[in-house]
Amino acid sequence: MAARPTTIGALRASGYPDRTVKQEVAANAATRLRQGLPVVDGLIGFDDTVLPALETALLAGHDMILLGERGQAKSRILRSLVGLLDELVPVVAGSEVCDHPYHPFSAPARRAVADHGDDTPIAWLPPEQRFAEKLATPDIAVADLIGDVDPIKVAEGRHLGDEDTIHFGLIPRHNRGIVAINELPDLAERIQVALLNVMEERDVQIRGYSLRLPLDLLVVATANPEDYTNRGRIITPLKDRFGAEVRTHYPLRLAEEVAVMRAESHVASGSGAASLPVVVVPAFLAEVLAAFTRLLRGAPEVNQRSGVSVRFSIANYETLAGSAVRRALRTGEERAAARPTDLGHVLGAGIGKVEFETFEEGREAEILQRLLRRALQEVFRRRTAGVDLSGLVRRFDEGLAIETGDLVPAAELLGQLDEVPGLARLLRALDVEEESPALAASALEFALEGLHLQRKIDRDDLGPGVVRFTRG
Repeated sequence: MAARPTTIGALRASGYPDRTVKQEVAANAATRLRQGLPVVDGLIGFDDTVLPALETALLAGHDMILLGERGQAKSRILRSLVGLLDELVPVVAGSEVCDHPYHPFSAPARRAVADHGDDTPIAWLPPEQRFAEKLATPDIAVADLIGDVDPIKVAEGRHLGDEDTIHFGLIPRHNRGIVAINELPDLAERIQVALLNVMEERDVQIRGYSLRLPLDLLVVATANPEDYTNRGRIITPLKDRFGAEVRTHYPLRLAEEVAVMRAESHVASGSGAASLPVVVVPAFLAEVLAAFTRLLRGAPEVNQRSGVSVRFSIANYETLAGSAVRRALRTGEERAAARPTDLGHVLGAGIGKVEFETFEEGREAEILQRLLRRALQEVFRRRTAGVDLSGLVRRFDEGLAIETGDLVPAAELLGQLDEVPGLARLLRALDVEEESPALAASALEFALEGLHLQRKIDRDDLGPGVVRFTRG
């Protein structure tokens, strides 16, 4: 900071480029692309779909709308755009609206330049101060976004026609930055009309006073496709002001859903906090959760207009891990590994996060349980194809009974068999490299659930979280 210019004259002498925010963002996006980096970090499954459209819009210098269902990373994309802003940019010192030193437009900034010329002091803004995010709600007023007359300034002796009486709103205060509006259709139409002038004509009217605001902005908004007709709509002239529409989507492949769950959850697989046991969610159970979400997204009983968010998968992943940690704490185990019996807690915690069709009222738990069993069966068939589990089935034919539950320790579960036939092959098929008792117990439970779903052994619910596997 000490080496940066402190006056307009010094800034000009340094050769600082005169460019707009959109040109700045496009240049920084181009730099990332040349380096082989995506314009936005942390997105999974968007490489061939969303990212190309986003990159094109940014390079074209377009304001844009991100259109997609809930839980499709729209807000993440908005916030990640901050990374495309310069490290620091100059503004006229003390300016409410971040006046560009070369093009001041507010009255105080114009007066400062008129009085001091090239000696006018400048300040430097970091990226986080140049980004504004506003959740659109029907009660938002023009004063919140654009500004209003400040009665205190009027009381000080200024007249209403004086632009110094105006208290600027969120958008002018983030001039030379990015303004993000979440859920744009929720804005009242009269407020959307005010945005028309900001985005194109660059003037606004406040209490009958017309004020020209040559704002330098990148405007990005989000919307749900259904919002165009249900909760509200984006007025046609405003849609026309946005140069690009970028469509988002849910993960297209099972592996991408699993990757999102692991990346976004607060579960640190393989390591635990000082007061908590180490927790592991085996890959095959993560795949069950991902398959469960994908089945819900295609189920006719579920309201597909509302969608099934990726946040649903993430929350289920965290619930599964939480149940495993609870078992370890209650039983004194040092290692917590998620098991199929923990899926019962997933059903209980997730039922309120899915919106069902009205004619399915009262059957929500039954539908979720059926689809979860189907997901478990799909993963079991794919994972254990070619694995011979007949030895385990024969043990049940000989009278074996295994009782397990969400509070049964791994050692107690495994102790009900002197050995598990085909365990090594099963662990390899399930990508379990570490043969710990906790993971072995998880794999055994998974095999038992799969064999039951294939109708090779029986399963009886003995109580909340407790089941017994037998052969009738």
